[in-house]
This record gives sequence, structure tokens and C-alpha cells, in this order.
Amino acid sequence: MFSIPKNALHYLEFEGLRDTQENMGTGNEANGGGSSGLTRRRVCTFRKDDFLPEESFKSWSNYASALKQTPYRLVDRIFTRSSVEAELEVKARSGNEMKKTLSWWDLMWFGMGAVIGAGIFVLTGLEAREHAGPAVVLSYAVSGLSALLSVFCYTEFAVEIPVAGGSFAYLRVELGDFVAFIAAGNILLEYVIGGAAVARSWTSYFATLCNHDPDDFRILVHGLTDGYNQLDPIAVGIMIVICIIAVVSTKGSSRLNYIASVVHMVVILFIIIAGLIKADPKNYTPFAPFGPRGIFKASAVLFFAYVGFDAVSTMAEETKNPARDVPIGLVGSMVITTTIYCLLAITLCLMQPYTSIDVNAPFSRAFEMVGWSWAQYVVAAGALKGMTSVLLVSAVGQARYLTHIARTHMMPPWFAKVDHKTGTPINATIVMLAATAVIAFFTKLDILSELLSISTLFIFMLVALALLVRRYYVSGETTPENRNKLIAFLALIVGSSIATSAYWGISKTGWIAYCITVPIWILSTAGLWFFVPPARTPKLWGVPLVPWLPSASIAINIFLLGSIDKHSFERFAAWTAFLLVYYFFFGLHASYDTAKAFGVKAGQEGMYRKVEEGQVSSAAISGFDGVDTRNAPSAPAP
Repeated sequence: MFSIPKNALHYLEFEGLRDTQENMGTGNEANGGGSSGLTRRRVCTFRKDDFLPEESFKSWSNYASALKQTPYRLVDRIFTRSSVEAELEVKARSGNEMKKTLSWWDLMWFGMGAVIGAGIFVLTGLEAREHAGPAVVLSYAVSGLSALLSVFCYTEFAVEIPVAGGSFAYLRVELGDFVAFIAAGNILLEYVIGGAAVARSWTSYFATLCNHDPDDFRILVHGLTDGYNQLDPIAVGIMIVICIIAVVSTKGSSRLNYIASVVHMVVILFIIIAGLIKADPKNYTPFAPFGPRGIFKASAVLFFAYVGFDAVSTMAEETKNPARDVPIGLVGSMVITTTIYCLLAITLCLMQPYTSIDVNAPFSRAFEMVGWSWAQYVVAAGALKGMTSVLLVSAVGQARYLTHIARTHMMPPWFAKVDHKTGTPINATIVMLAATAVIAFFTKLDILSELLSISTLFIFMLVALALLVRRYYVSGETTPENRNKLIAFLALIVGSSIATSAYWGISKTGWIAYCITVPIWILSTAGLWFFVPPARTPKLWGVPLVPWLPSASIAINIFLLGSIDKHSFERFAAWTAFLLVYYFFFGLHASYDTAKAFGVKAGQEGMYRKVEEGQVSSAAISGFDGVDTRNAPSAPAP
């Protein structure tokens, strides 16, 4: 059996579990009297143990020994899957519970507030003019379909695993620690970059409202590199305000978001109704001047307009009734959002020829062109309201992602602390928004916009894949034969989707390959449906039409990835490389120590289970999904 070094007692005590020392046989309780409950700890402390409390970092010799065991530990983390019970258990590591104050009404407005913002007001004009023409409405429909399929997958996970970790927690349960960490690192990057882009756009629309050029509010520094030399103090200021609101109260954030979203919806209705009054059907000819390729290229870029709904799934831990509230809130907000986007795109292209659309402020300039100059100020005010909501919901969501990652110690546990007064993760919120503010201060919007979408499409594809694994594989119950068939069909689904996407990106006019790749996708999905029996039925709410709906989500997300330029993939690869360096030197060893320490404490309660067959005894998993530590391999001697 894996043995805990004596210093591990101090480490477990740090986690605030009162009964740890008693279970270890010391006869004392870790934090004074009492038998249960969580210890209230000050959040803003900066001791070494707040950041690196694990055994591997107690001394340089320990760290050297840990580095020597890196190959073994990496294999362990790759093939170790968390359990639902473990994800719920790690909430205790935040020190205090998040308050359950949100209803489906809150989630629906959070969803619309998270999504309807900079994307529709900033990118619609650019994509209509450069890539899609009036057919930009179809681009929004394709992106909306992809987002809706992903919403279904997220909803089942959020209901079944109502914790703040979002896609990180879901992937950790089904695909293992390593995949979850890479995915989480990229979604955090997407949040930071997306928030910075919205903050820069906020300055631009504020300038329009004040009848100024945006550069009038920015500071030009000639000594800095072009693209990073227009400093934006207003973007930093709005991020500070958002940070204060997000730190004080989640319910308060919900109320402010509700008010801002209502005002925003009124302005959107004004744009649609007033714009259609000035519509000219002749502007819809030609409808698709750039053809299908232009429509899908625009769709890949416009996916940014849907980024943000996944932040709502991170709030499941704070929802009163996740089984009812999460499906209504997530699916309802996405259907309403897609409808609004399509109506706005139709309105814009009916008001003026697509060749004359202004790429910076399309809706404001459209009203100016039809003789309603006063309306541009109404549009600017509405855009500001929408972008404020996006920033607020993004701030809430990204902090909860980081909180749950830190609970597993893949990031320093200091980020996981929840303040006992506000019930919010203050440390994670401040750090994430500080990073967003710094990037927004220096970086131009066009540079930021090029970094968006790819990480999100990658995450959404993994979540859909994880849902199929969840439905068709249960460790210790699924037979090796069915497991192998599942792996084969999933490989065919992903492989055929990648081949279709690659052929779309390489061949401009060809079609023969589609006659091969598309039938392979259809047959592999049908094979999964007919030949692999389901291993799990959702307890509260489930995605319909499994495996077809998740498989379609995988195919569409991968297809849209094929429409993104190579520079985005280069930046994606560079960021992933950085994540791997951090993981191999810090995150891997911290999470390994945490898993083993709490695994021993859990005993037969089963906090972790192995993916490989044969490493979990029937006795150990009776009633649990845990690792039988007696049969688990022990770490090699350093």
C-alpha cells in the first residue's frame, strides 16, 4: 500500500479537513474540536504552504526525487480518472461552501449576458463585408448549431457533476487528469484573451457615445512595439469595476447582469425594429457572394460571438436545483441568443449593401447612412451594456474554473480559497481579472481577435467526446470487448471528422474525399449506437439522441477548426507547450501528491479509479468507483 510520509499530516491539515489526524491514528483532530465542518481560513495569506504545500516541494531533495519519478507519475495521471464523488469531495478544499443562490431565471440571463456582447457588435460587419456577404446570417446559424450541440453536452455534465470546475471537472472524470489540465489551460487563455478583447471594444463604443475617436482615449507610446503601444486605461478601469462586483457577491453580479441585460435587450429590439423599417430587399442581392467557403470561414470567426455560455455551467455549484435550473437556463439562453443574432445579421444587411458596411461600428454607421444619425448613440449605449454583461459573467466563470483547478493542486491551492463572508473565490477572481486588464492595457483588438475561437472549439470537441465515454464506459463494468469497440468507433468518428476538415482546408473545389469521410462518420456513429451497449443512464437529465448528437458536435467543431488560419494554430501550439512545461515541473507532482494523500485518507471510499482494466478489485469498487490501493502499482524508488 502507498504510504504517506510524516510531513503529509501537515499537508492534509492545511486542507482544512478536521478529521484527518484522527483517521491517521494520531488521536487528535486537525483543527481543534468538533467532528465535522470546514475550517474558516484567511484567504489573503502568502505563505509557502499556501502555494506549494505538497510533499514533493518540502525540500530540494524531495523535488529532485519527484522529478526523477516524472515518467511514472505522468503515466499515473494520464490513466487515472477522477470520480463524480471525488469532484464533489474536493469542494471541501476551498475552505468554505459557495452559496446556492441562483435559479434558472438567473442562469438564463447569465447565459445571454455572457454571450450577447462584443461578438455581434464588433465582428458582424467585418465578416459580412470580407467573407460572407448577406449570407452572414447562415454563418451565425452554423455557429449557433455548433454551440447548441455543445450546450446539450455541457448541460448533462453540469447536472450530474454540479461543481465549479466546468469542462475541467467533466474531462477529469471521463478523460483523466492530463487531458483535463491541457483543456483547462486553453479555456483559461480563451477567457483572458476574450475578456481583454471585450474591454478594448468597450473603450471604442464609449468613445462613440462621447462623439470621439477611440484613439483619443488611448495613450500612444512610441517606444513599444506596434500593436502593443496604444495603452488603454479605460479598459483597465472597467476591469477594476467588474472585479469589485464579482468579488463582492455572485447574487449581486446576477442582479446587475439582469438589469444590464434587460436594457441591452430593449436596445436590440430597437435595432431590429428600426432597422427593418429602413430595410431595402435589393441589398440582399447577391446573397452569398463568397460562396459556401466564405460562409464557413465567417462561421469559424463568428463562433467568438457564442463564447461564454460555458461560464454558466461553472455556476452549477451555486444553483438551487441543478437538475431543473441548468437545462432551462443553458438551452433556453442559447436558443434565444441564436435567434437574436440571426435577426440582427438580417437587419444589418438589409439596411445597406454589404460592400458599404463599416467594419468598426457596423450598426451605428448603418443608422447614420439611412439618415438616423441620432440612433448611433442608442446603439453605442446598448453595445456598452452588452459588453459589460459579458465581462461580468466572464469574470464569474473564469474564476470558478481556476478555483476548481486549484482544488486538485494542478494550480497552487491559494487560488481555491473561498471567502467565508462573500462566498466567492476572491483570489482566483482578482488574479484572472488582473491578467485580463494587463493584456487589455497593451494589446490592440485585431491582435486579440486572431487568438480567439480555436481553444474553445477544441474544448467543446473534447466535452462531446467525454460525454460519449461517460455513456458507454464504466470502469469495472464495461467488458474489454465493448471497451475496445468503443475506442475503435470513437477513433473513426474523430479521424473521419479531422479528415473532412483537413480536406476542406486543403482543397478549394474537390469533393471526392467527402464521399469517403462522411460515410465513415455516419457508419462509425451507427456502429457505436448498434454494437456498444450503454454503460450508464443519466440520473437527472440526459442529452437526447446519443450517440448522434455528441458525435455531430465533434464533427462540426472539428470542421470549423479547419477554417481557422495557421497562425492561430501556431499560437495554440505555443500556449500548449507552455502548459506542458508548467505541468511537468509543478502541476504533475502537486496533483500526484494530492491524489495519493487523499486517496489514502479516503481508503475504501473510492476517490479515484483506474482506466485500465484489472487494477480495481470487485471488493474495492463494491458501491464505489475507487482505486484498490493494495493492487495499485507503487512508485519506483528514486
